[in-house]
Amino acid sequence: MENTLKSILERQHFSNESSSIIEKENLLPLGLLNRLHANYPNHSAIMESRELMFKTQKHYAGLNGFREIVDILNHHGIDIGYKLERELFIQVYRFLATQFVLNAINWKNYEQDSLFQLVFPQPGMMNPQTLKAYKEAKSEEERQSLITDYIRRNTNPHDGKQQLNKPWFENDEGDLVVLEGSQHKYPQCQLIFDQTTQSCFAFCTYCFRHAQVRGDEDMFNQIDIKPVHDYLRKHKEVTDLLLTGGDGGYMPYERLKAYAMPLVEDPELIHIKTLRIGSRALSYQPDLFLTHDYQKILELFKILTDNGVQLVWMSHFSTPREVLNPTTIAAIRRLRLYGVVVKSQSPMMNHISLFTDEKGKVDIERSAQNWIDLGNIFAMLSVGFHSIYCARPTGEHHYFTVPLSEINKVFCKIYRSLPSINRPSRYITMTSSAGKISILGTLDIQGQKVFALKFNESRNMEWMDPVFLAKYDEKENTLEKLIPFEGEKHFFEDELIEIENEKQEALGRRLNKL
Repeated sequence: MENTLKSILERQHFSNESSSIIEKENLLPLGLLNRLHANYPNHSAIMESRELMFKTQKHYAGLNGFREIVDILNHHGIDIGYKLERELFIQVYRFLATQFVLNAINWKNYEQDSLFQLVFPQPGMMNPQTLKAYKEAKSEEERQSLITDYIRRNTNPHDGKQQLNKPWFENDEGDLVVLEGSQHKYPQCQLIFDQTTQSCFAFCTYCFRHAQVRGDEDMFNQIDIKPVHDYLRKHKEVTDLLLTGGDGGYMPYERLKAYAMPLVEDPELIHIKTLRIGSRALSYQPDLFLTHDYQKILELFKILTDNGVQLVWMSHFSTPREVLNPTTIAAIRRLRLYGVVVKSQSPMMNHISLFTDEKGKVDIERSAQNWIDLGNIFAMLSVGFHSIYCARPTGEHHYFTVPLSEINKVFCKIYRSLPSINRPSRYITMTSSAGKISILGTLDIQGQKVFALKFNESRNMEWMDPVFLAKYDEKENTLEKLIPFEGEKHFFEDELIEIENEKQEALGRRLNKL
């Protein structure tokens, strides 16, 4: 098979527009493609030639979109089964898939394909009792009532008490302003959930932000931009602004410009040093970056970097398959060409980027190798490996998680196998209301095995200084449930309660003044 750039572009069905950009900007040098493919042929789609099964639309959304996909698959002789169970999941958590990711799935072996696991609801995700009740419901009204009750009781959409992170301030007129689409939990970084970033390019089955994409009443939703800049002027400790969602990459140019340009033009915002965009666009719709329409956003990024504002594209790659295709590689290289720093942070999720054998035992070697390969691929593409984190206790946590003791074994294998400059920037982490806690490893103290833990972000940043210990537990999958090695409480617990109460009471006191 001929492997010229022209043949690769033709086999991958690039448009004339994208092909022209790739050739002009040297986004797919053959030396790079050949080296990536030669090192990781088991993950690579670089040299593949495949019929495009999905051609008619860019996105397939909701139940109707899912059913359209099933019809197309059936037409090609593929039956993924479990339709009712998958549709129950969709009604609770929603469904969205791009043409790109659907065509990237290996439908000849879809059950083992990480992208299929990432986007499509799977049997076993919904608990059996709820599924049984859904099947036995006598009417659509009864089914919808069951779904509403399930969302309220079981999905835990704001784990870690995220509502406490909503910032507020008094403006120059003395009026109270609450940033309804923001979180400011750690001093240096403020999160923005803009009204334009509530959706995604595709929905991950493990989504930690399902309240956003579902449109819950208590979702974070920033409508006005001015109060964000007003807040930043009063909070000089903030250095990083993170546009997230949903998907931060969903923000249109004019809206993004309205957030970004004051960071350059306003001397009162000179303390902002980094604008981060949290996005899975590089996984789900990388062709977005290879268009003339995207040029103006790239030029905006260049203005930021030329004025000392680091632009970081925080991607969420969790498997090599998401990276090793010509479209994603070209998109990464185009972002970097315009001064963008590309990094990746992603959770270690059972069935997607962590694997068990037939008996349900974690396959340490296979699971670690997924991340070892990914870390080295990042290095070859100059993508920063920011972090790996544990499944958060939200959504169908039971399906995606395994015991922390097993996760620690996998991470230790990853960490010692990668060269130092290719490793994640911190040990594997889990988020709670207190902050982000890393598992440093295990040790024996007087014959007792313990976990060594350390904050890498916390509500009181001084909590990051000490290492603290928890009793080793073979089965526990949630860090905040680990039992302290000594005493009844971890060192930060009493102060955490005080901080949480104070946050609630401070806003209450201010509201009472109105």
